[in-house]
Amino acid sequence: MVVLIAAGLGVTGAGQAAAVAHYRFIVGGCGMPAKPVDMWVGAGNYKTVIALDGLRATSRKSGWAYETNIAKMAYSGVNVVEPVGGLASFYTDWNAKPGNKIKYRYRWTCRLNRIIRELDARGMATGRSGKYAIMGVSMGGGAALTYAAHHRKRISHAFSMSGYISLASPGMRTGIRIALADAGIEAGLGPFNADAMWGPPWDIRWINNDPVMQLNRMRGMKIRIASATGIWGQYNVDPVGSAKGTPLEMLALQQAGIFQAAAAAQGIPITTDYALLGTHQWDYWQDMVWRAKNSGWFRDR
Repeated sequence: MVVLIAAGLGVTGAGQAAAVAHYRFIVGGCGMPAKPVDMWVGAGNYKTVIALDGLRATSRKSGWAYETNIAKMAYSGVNVVEPVGGLASFYTDWNAKPGNKIKYRYRWTCRLNRIIRELDARGMATGRSGKYAIMGVSMGGGAALTYAAHHRKRISHAFSMSGYISLASPGMRTGIRIALADAGIEAGLGPFNADAMWGPPWDIRWINNDPVMQLNRMRGMKIRIASATGIWGQYNVDPVGSAKGTPLEMLALQQAGIFQAAAAAQGIPITTDYALLGTHQWDYWQDMVWRAKNSGWFRDR
């Protein structure tokens, strides 16, 4: 079921009316509770991007809406779509329920497919390709690349920011297991079980959801990866949060390097954005999105 919740025109800084509307519609099905999707649409825009959240996504608004201003891209060429929800889901179809306190199986691949059908019905497949861009941060970064690899008929651009995009690297599968357990506990839902997602660490589904292992499926697409170094910069005003974000970003940088090297070895061109300063937090990701936008990356070739 899809319901239009709200719509309205935006106004530019100069006071001139701009043909930008904000909609919220509801998407159900796939055996999961219905969740909202926020969408900012500008008249005549050349691309629509689906923005995936991080590990601790909430059920109220996307982290992109809480923490960034990327919806303003709708004023200058890029429609922005932000699905709500997906806590510790990796935006994938799980094998089983993530934990005892959740009574349904995550099926986010199915949900994203439904979202794209709803976007199609609203004429959002803009540009020469008639396809979408997808991007994400952290958990959502790897998910964006993986979803694109398996849905290239609908996705032309994929962008990972500070993503964990080489799951076969030593320690990564254990790290994801710990992260899922921690995210579930913090949300008051008990530990999430990584085996319920893609099976035990030797299961083929881990390979099928490893962006490095799926690189050949991305051949011919526009691929972008971004990461900072973990060194504190202008946005690191919270010492506790910054300290937590430093090792996460250092690992993400290492993962980006592995992905870039694998792409080069296979002759697959990608775009990179390595920031000298920055930790694992929204302010730096917002800047990464705007650098991509200002460079023309969201345009079709």
